[in-house]
Amino acid sequence: MNLRNIAIIAHVDHGKTTLIDRLLSQSGSFRENQKVAERAMDSNDLERERGITILAKVTSLNWKETRINIVDTPGHADFGGEVERILNMVDGAVLLVDAAEGPMPQTKFVLQKALKIGLKPIVCINKIDRPDERHNEVVNEVFDLFANLDANEEQLDFPIIYGSAKQGWMADSPTGSQENMAPLFDLIVKHFQPPVVEDGPFRMLVTTIEANPFLGRVLTGRVRSGAIKANQQVKALSRDGTVAEQGRISKVLAFRGLERVPVDEAEAGDIIAISGLTTATVADTICDPSVTEPIFAQPIDPPTLTMTFRINDGPLAGKEGDKVQSRVIRDRLLREAEGNVALRVTASVNETDAFEVAGRGELQLGILIETMRREGFELTVGRPRVVFKTDEQTGQKLEPVEEVIVDVDEEHTGVVVQKLSERRAEMRDMRPSGVGRQRIVFHAPTRGLIGYQSELLSDTRGTAIMNRLFHAYAPYFGEIPGRHTGALLSNSDGEAVAYAIFNLQDRGPMFIEHGTKVYAGMIIGEHTRGNDLELNVIKGKKLTNVRASGKDEAVVLIPPIKMSLEKALAYVGEDELVEVTPKSIRLRKAILDPHERKRVSRAKEAESAA
Repeated sequence: MNLRNIAIIAHVDHGKTTLIDRLLSQSGSFRENQKVAERAMDSNDLERERGITILAKVTSLNWKETRINIVDTPGHADFGGEVERILNMVDGAVLLVDAAEGPMPQTKFVLQKALKIGLKPIVCINKIDRPDERHNEVVNEVFDLFANLDANEEQLDFPIIYGSAKQGWMADSPTGSQENMAPLFDLIVKHFQPPVVEDGPFRMLVTTIEANPFLGRVLTGRVRSGAIKANQQVKALSRDGTVAEQGRISKVLAFRGLERVPVDEAEAGDIIAISGLTTATVADTICDPSVTEPIFAQPIDPPTLTMTFRINDGPLAGKEGDKVQSRVIRDRLLREAEGNVALRVTASVNETDAFEVAGRGELQLGILIETMRREGFELTVGRPRVVFKTDEQTGQKLEPVEEVIVDVDEEHTGVVVQKLSERRAEMRDMRPSGVGRQRIVFHAPTRGLIGYQSELLSDTRGTAIMNRLFHAYAPYFGEIPGRHTGALLSNSDGEAVAYAIFNLQDRGPMFIEHGTKVYAGMIIGEHTRGNDLELNVIKGKKLTNVRASGKDEAVVLIPPIKMSLEKALAYVGEDELVEVTPKSIRLRKAILDPHERKRVSRAKEAESAA
């Protein structure tokens, strides 16, 4: 049978997963009466809630005489570790672009990787049914993007197809027949070559890894040469050519629709999953025992942000989650780092029961924390910090810089430029991006962008869209002003009382409400001044046998500020932590004891004065 291996590249929310849904249903991969969830490829709860693809997945469908393996790639730069490896599995890519928004930063990120390894994409202009579509300008923008990314002549001569994945049609022109997806299927078969098969014994580069409760470690990749059968003896070679493991394949699984089906034998060119090995990991070459040279594996971009993951040592530890020990947290983090090569986990040098987790961005680390809390973990995490480097030749301190693209209503451009300038961003470009909208491009240090997303949304009344992309390491930008307000702290353990909150709310906005469990050292609000202030929020009204008129009216509380995980991570200072449990997100001081806190702060002041 003919075979095509393709990836679908798109920016977040440009319709990639919906397109795959339509391709699956129209190719007959689902039965007429089969119930399939919308966005079938977004299997993870967080993917469904956030509407983004986090993990790469493979599906397979048949069109006429050809089987097409489709890889759904993450569009977000934080999951770039996935993208780089996946593109080495495929022979072609469909670049999906929104007919109104045009190419966006994450399109650029994945496309750059695809062009670099020589893939010749098909450009698919999606959402052509939008009232604000502008397909001619978008095609020109795509061409400019290809040219800027040093595409060669063949890559610049890309075929274009138009349509609406949501409505289930594609056509050769924007006004073509709106029947089905057949024109896209035919173009994929015609434009992309069958996989190149090399001679020799079995070899396969591991691209993704997952833990399965029944099969153990499941390794996915494309077979470069030879064939593989269940029960066959193989070995795993590391990137440097050393033998990482020798073992026997217990199962060979091929992709059919959304299912993984056991097969007797898989041949070169196909994308498959195998089980049976215990230590082989991503970027290893699984091969016949006679092979000595590993397949070249793309080096992964370095992590740019790091966070400290600690045990929850607060007074409420263990009340909501069942996974609280440092050993359990460590095993979970190491398991995550095994399958996600863009993450690096090391033991903390400064404290016991703590681990440094370095990754590609706030979103990636935030999703890891959210996943862990849903699994029943309790932990405390520190504020994200950037990973600095030193220039080997000049000895200069270097920090990660991101390209930031903000689409915003014209009336809000001033505040966006002002706030980002305060965060040491440099404006590179500003141009209209539709009726009454501006697109502003900045180069900004990653440090300055931590926590900016929520501020941007409140400054622009939720109308701005910000996209970020790692640009390069550059010389240190200088100090960036942090939070200028202090914290309101609880001075005792118990439950907050409405009467006490009412009498204290003029000190600053509160994060808690009546009945919230609090403890000494927990942050319960934001002080309007620059210093921290300890308060008693569990003190109720003293009852007497004299009822004075006007004393017993119901107290009216200002609604508290609700802290989401992202907001909390951006809010906390250097000496503060976010306590994450399955049911709660609390903010607290790293040192809960007030006397110990004062002693440490005095020691720091003395040190800096010296």
